[in-house]
Amino acid sequence: MKIALPRAVFFAFLLASSYSIYTSLGQDYEDREGGDGEEEEKPAPPPALDNCNGVFLMYAFTSREKEYPHVKNASAQAYAFKATATILNAGSQELKAWKMFIGFQYDEILVLTDKAVLSDGTELPARVGRNGTYLSGYPQTDLKNSIETAGDWNQIHVSVDIKGTQFGVKPPEVPMPKTIRLANDGYKCPQPVRHKTEMHVCCIPNPKFKPKKTPPTKFLPRQDGDLLITYDILQAFEGKYLAQVMMDNRHPLGRLDSWNLTWEWQRGEFIYSMKGAYTHTKDPSECIYGPAGGFYQNFDFTPVMNCQKKPIISDLPPDRAKDDVVGNIPFCCRNGSLLPPSMDETQSKAAFTLLVYKMPPDMNRTALFPPQNWKISGVVNPNYKCGAPIRVSPSEFRDTTGLDLISTAVASWEVVCNINRPKSKESRCCVSFSAFYSDTVIPCNTCSCGCDDSEACNLDAPALLLPSEALLIPFENRTAKAKAWAKIKHYDVPNPLPCGDNCGMSINWHINSDYRKGWTARITIFNWQSYIFKDWFVAIQIPNAYNGYENVYSFNGTRCRCSTTPSSSKAYQV
Repeated sequence: MKIALPRAVFFAFLLASSYSIYTSLGQDYEDREGGDGEEEEKPAPPPALDNCNGVFLMYAFTSREKEYPHVKNASAQAYAFKATATILNAGSQELKAWKMFIGFQYDEILVLTDKAVLSDGTELPARVGRNGTYLSGYPQTDLKNSIETAGDWNQIHVSVDIKGTQFGVKPPEVPMPKTIRLANDGYKCPQPVRHKTEMHVCCIPNPKFKPKKTPPTKFLPRQDGDLLITYDILQAFEGKYLAQVMMDNRHPLGRLDSWNLTWEWQRGEFIYSMKGAYTHTKDPSECIYGPAGGFYQNFDFTPVMNCQKKPIISDLPPDRAKDDVVGNIPFCCRNGSLLPPSMDETQSKAAFTLLVYKMPPDMNRTALFPPQNWKISGVVNPNYKCGAPIRVSPSEFRDTTGLDLISTAVASWEVVCNINRPKSKESRCCVSFSAFYSDTVIPCNTCSCGCDDSEACNLDAPALLLPSEALLIPFENRTAKAKAWAKIKHYDVPNPLPCGDNCGMSINWHINSDYRKGWTARITIFNWQSYIFKDWFVAIQIPNAYNGYENVYSFNGTRCRCSTTPSSSKAYQV
């Protein structure tokens, strides 16, 4: 394909994919575990709490123990540590979906965070010692105020027990974080007060904060993001519930191909059946020989869809779209393809339903908890980072009987996933460059899409320059041509030879002509995988040539003023 454009200085390629899932239902839950009937003893509040009219946060270092291996290098010695993070609502307003930042700084590895999860969905153990981490409450996501609870300590505060490993800080020094703060919108936090083994801060409402105007509700407003996942509880029963997962792609260029969705059950749940999607493993033995088998003793687990704590879920093929048993769900059965709304709005959503069985003490039909640690990926797609589920107002649906009425979910949670810029050597595709005035091609960089350390090649050497015809063959067959070209052109050849780019998709950008008033370019796209990409498109970011765009030949080309591109940049969709 050819593109006629004036001079430009920058080119970028984006091939992404997205997928959407059905919405979800929520719950109200009360901990009904047994007790002796006596009221839990309230711990003595810290003295600094008396002057706090907001949200009080405290981090207390408890203990540490030298870990194996014992090494002479003090900075490399590992220590197991214990700490407690406390958050207490001392204000007059309820704190929804609390989030606390802890600025770890000693290469800490978190192993346990009781009563909280990492907000970005990272699994434990997790390295957090570079940039710190955010903790979100689970299962107690909200903190009520003392006025409306008659000072009920259990409803206004949470203490998170933390266990982990830190490096290089030996006694008597104490490995304290750089800072702690409340990460919820609408609050401002001063610098924390520091002591040797404890630090605390009182975060107060910010009078200058102006929240978005939303209808009055007891839930948090819905958020924006590149990919929105809604977990809706459609029906709630004693010991089980029917949920719907809806995925909505909001990114103007992002896409997903053959998406795989995974999460982590936190309370022993298992999936009995699904419609609109399927799990990669169907093995009832994990239920039979696990806690579920002990509780459901006379239960037939043979038809159970999945008993894994971390199921992997995929979309159904199109031929199952009208299947009454596993299909017949709106937005399902597209082989895992999620297009951006700018390409096809009807293909930007995906959904499925699942019947979930619960475990004690959550057998009450109002005891509803969403799974945590959501992750989604595709074949050659961007990396998505998903946050923790946030309770939102129940989703609304058009009535299926045709009547002019709206039905609502029992409860709903929203998971916001955003595209992360890929790290070096972790891309999913790459770009080579060539021009009419040169017989040499600049290939993709070495290890553009990653390399295996065990490969018998040079991971750091620059890629060998190639003749143009070498781009038409896979990398593993280019060695002879690359060596012959280097000999003709007197180029240096490193020993060992550089590794390949290892990309399943690559693009060649070729300057076809250059004249006084503009230039033309040719794009060639290579798919080196066996996977067939349907409804493909390319995005080209050329900031200085946007206004001079003339035409795209061979394929459709459209100007795209994408909000995700920098203000100085414009893009074309091909």
